[in-house]
Amino acid sequence: MQQVVIAGRYRLLDIVGRGGMGRVWRARDDVLHRDVAVKQVVPPAWLSDDERDELRLRTLREGRTAARLNHPNVVRVYDVVPVGDEPWLIMEYVPSRSLQNVLDTSGPVSPGQAAAIGLALLAALRAAHRAGVLHRDVKPANVLIAYDGRVMLTDFGLAVFDGGDGVMTRPGLVLGSPQFVAPERAAEGRSSVEADLWSLGATLHASVEGRSPYARSTAMATLSALATRPPDPAPHAGPLRPVLAGLLRRDPRDRTDHDETQRRLASASTGDGEPYPLALAAPATAMPPDVLDPAAAPRPSSPAGHGRPAGSSAGGRRWPLAVAAGAFAALAAISTAIALGQREHDRGAPPGTEAGRTEAGPDRTGAEPGAVLPGAGSPGGRVPPPPFPCLRPYPAGEPAPTVSPARGERLRLPAGWRWYADPAGFRLAVPLGWRHYRVGGAVCFQDPTARRVLTVAPTTDPDAAPLAQLRVNERRALDADALHRYARIRLETVAGRGSEWEAAWDAPYGGRLHAVQLIPQDARAWSLAWSAPDSDWPTGETEWDTVRVSFRPGDPG
Repeated sequence: MQQVVIAGRYRLLDIVGRGGMGRVWRARDDVLHRDVAVKQVVPPAWLSDDERDELRLRTLREGRTAARLNHPNVVRVYDVVPVGDEPWLIMEYVPSRSLQNVLDTSGPVSPGQAAAIGLALLAALRAAHRAGVLHRDVKPANVLIAYDGRVMLTDFGLAVFDGGDGVMTRPGLVLGSPQFVAPERAAEGRSSVEADLWSLGATLHASVEGRSPYARSTAMATLSALATRPPDPAPHAGPLRPVLAGLLRRDPRDRTDHDETQRRLASASTGDGEPYPLALAAPATAMPPDVLDPAAAPRPSSPAGHGRPAGSSAGGRRWPLAVAAGAFAALAAISTAIALGQREHDRGAPPGTEAGRTEAGPDRTGAEPGAVLPGAGSPGGRVPPPPFPCLRPYPAGEPAPTVSPARGERLRLPAGWRWYADPAGFRLAVPLGWRHYRVGGAVCFQDPTARRVLTVAPTTDPDAAPLAQLRVNERRALDADALHRYARIRLETVAGRGSEWEAAWDAPYGGRLHAVQLIPQDARAWSLAWSAPDSDWPTGETEWDTVRVSFRPGDPG
């Protein structure tokens, strides 16, 4: 079958998602030679001309709104192109599953995983709110769990922003999913930052309980409960309970704000030893059951003429909402839950190697280079804790605070670097714009793309030999099954630097990680761990050298 090309450059390959109002295609950009997601709006035949016009305006708003945001936890929109009479969105292609799909197929996640997802979503919402954007449709179907570990918020089709048009915000009309709409929005149609945060709380409730706090058998029953009842209990929330309690308060003035929510989520994310959001393996064959079979996909050669909308799957969690005084009785918002099987190189195997094999250097301790050592468990069931506490596959925290150089400091930092001083008693240089957070006693630094992470932590026994401590760390991580397909690269003492343990392993969220842990010879009370994707390791070595030589213990900041 001849492939269809739109806008002269986007070659449609297969459908990866669909809803009552459109489809999402995987396409190839023939100009930039990259895969993109193409969102095709398909107005149902039963919509009036005015309603079709509003749908087109909503699509344009989504493009304009997302274009204002440049955040790693927000799916990017590259372009809006006309096809016939309809606008099509050209978006970032994210091989992933929606959180809703995960809940439907695998069940609820742990409180720690839900908190980690919440931190990523909160970062996306904070960026949107700072830009004056209200999402208005936060729900599990609009949360993507990427196979590379990222957590991303998508579908800004219902969003509004200061100075934007007011389409679809007229009195009496509330769009969204009823089980994830704040009480004041359901009652009065009032959108706000606080309403978005309520929807975040409802999404996190569903993450650990498998259903929203107002899941009922019908939309009207849900709206009635929103108006009169407290949220359902969350018996499986564990350390996430204070987060839910703060976000799901009926009065928006009483809800926790961004800062307090972040503090509670950060505390909950370390509560059960699972800082990774989810360990998603890319499916080897089929797409999830809610994705259309590409072989049966209709050709989009005539986008203006479409039949009636396809039926939706059963279950209260998938109901769309259009609560209106008149028309729009059943508008269904399209979800960009993009789910595709990935090739081995997408999961992080270095170019020119078979999946899972490393290009490890010589091992000075006698182990075969690249060897898989005994004790390296395979990921399955519960996700093991990471070997270094700061490892996260998505951006977390806030920009690291910086200070002036200490008096008498002779090291000249590269352009774009600044000094950081920690109250725990050390000082070092970090690139400007890196994120900063804490996990227990560890101080964490992460680049905004989440590809490189620095962990600074106290050693367990400063009086013990550093090399022996590193061997203990290695064995502890292996025993915890935290190093799948582990390859030790070296474990040695380096003159003038200290003792170092360098290794590579398969991350539970996909891809292969490479890391080095250093106990400096003049600061044996501290360890520094630097990690990055194995394929990106050479690029970050210069940054690691700058961090290492800038470390100054004993400075209380």
